[in-house]
Parts: sequence; C-alpha cells; structure tokens
Amino acid sequence: MRLAFRLSYLGDRFFGSQLQPDKRTVEGEVIEACRRLELFTDWREARFALAGRTDRGVHARGQVCAFDTPAPDRAREVLNLQLPRDLWCTGIAAVPHDFHPRHDARSRTYRYLFPDPDLDIAAMDRASASFVGRFDFSRFGRVEGKNPERVVLGASVYRDAGFVVFEVTAWSFLWQMVRSMAGVLEAVGQGEAGEERIRELLAEPSGPRMPPAPAEGLILWEVECGITFQEIPVDHRSVDYLTFFRRHHALMARVCQVLQERDG
Repeated sequence: MRLAFRLSYLGDRFFGSQLQPDKRTVEGEVIEACRRLELFTDWREARFALAGRTDRGVHARGQVCAFDTPAPDRAREVLNLQLPRDLWCTGIAAVPHDFHPRHDARSRTYRYLFPDPDLDIAAMDRASASFVGRFDFSRFGRVEGKNPERVVLGASVYRDAGFVVFEVTAWSFLWQMVRSMAGVLEAVGQGEAGEERIRELLAEPSGPRMPPAPAEGLILWEVECGITFQEIPVDHRSVDYLTFFRRHHALMARVCQVLQERDG
C-alpha cells in the first residue's frame, strides 16, 4: 500500500530535508525510522519522496512524504514513536499507487516571520501584490539550470501574534526564492526600498540575485496535494519538546533584553 504522511519539524537541528551523507536530515530520520519498524527495507524500492525541499534551518508545518509499505497499520500506529522529538507526523492518507508528493502537489504555501514589529506592514502588503502572476524570478532564487518562471497564486503581509508575516502561495518555487522575496519586502517595510522595487526586479531578471533572508524565519506551511489526511496524535515527546523550546527561548529573549538595559 502507498501511504502519504503530513510532517512537521523544527528545522534548526537539521541540515535541510534532503538526504546527505553523514548529515542529519529530515529524509534521513524518516527513512531510518521506517527501516527500524520494517515498513520498508530500501527507500528507493519503496519510492520514498518528499513534496518539497527545505534548506538548513527552515521549518515545516505541512511537509508531505509518501512511500510504499506492506505494513500500513504499523506505520499509522507507531511511526511517531520512532521519529525524533523535533520531527513528527500529524496526518496519514492512503494514496494511489502512482502518487508522488512533489509531482502531484497543486500548490505550496510558505510563511515567513519577521520579528520586527515596527515594519510598515501596509507598504509591505501592497508591494507583495506585485509578486502575483507568472514572472521570471531569476533575481529571487537560485535557478541552477531550471526554468526561472514561476506562477505565484497569492501573496500578502499581515500581523499575527506580535510578528509580521509574509504568506505566499505558488505552484512551485525556486531554491531560496521565498527567503529572497522576504528580504526585499523587509527592505520595503524598513523604508530602505520603495513599493515599486519588486516590479523593477521582476522587469530586469538579468541583474544580481537578491540576498535571502535568514532561514530561521521560514515555515513550509502547507502542500496541497488534493488528498484528505486522517489526523494522527502527536507523541508526547514532541509536545514536551515544543513546550520546553518555547519557554527556553522566551527566557533567553528576556535575558538578552535585561543584558541590554542600563541603569540610569
């Protein structure tokens, strides 16, 4: 049977999603967990695949993987118990034999979080609308021999829980494309670039590539593959880890703030 899983992970301790020799990656951890559970022996024979690539430090809320297995019940019941605490499944679905999460993806949505609350959100939102449509995004991503044209279906900037959020949906993205888009939008929000800057860059694709924003602000939010997932309970180890992570970083943020303060 071929199964698809919806995955979430914190990317700060992964060297990206793709398999790399002697590196900790998302694919590597999932494949090793499946081997331990004897869900498959050879990942190639199982046709293991992810919906999209994420770089080192990039997180995911809705990554999708798929593989063939003779033990679907075991996969459903205990895969989360074998995954590390910073990587977990949130959904499962039986899919057709020829399903491929990358090729069958209808759209991908990313969110980039800016910690600066003083950005000009209205200007950023207006500027982000210039991304929507079919354009040559050579200046916003690493082309590496691929077709630089991409179709962006939607883009917006808004405030959520104290952060400024850039959300963008497209059929597909170039490598580091969203982070480069976010970097230009941040310049607009800081008043360092005008709202027309994005239109100028898209109109002149032969110029230098825009530098990408830091990886830690990027989340692969959703991959729409046209399938309905059955929810899977998140293992308590992942819940505890996320709780610890949130408290630790809230504490460290306060420590940094205190260390910057000066008595009169």
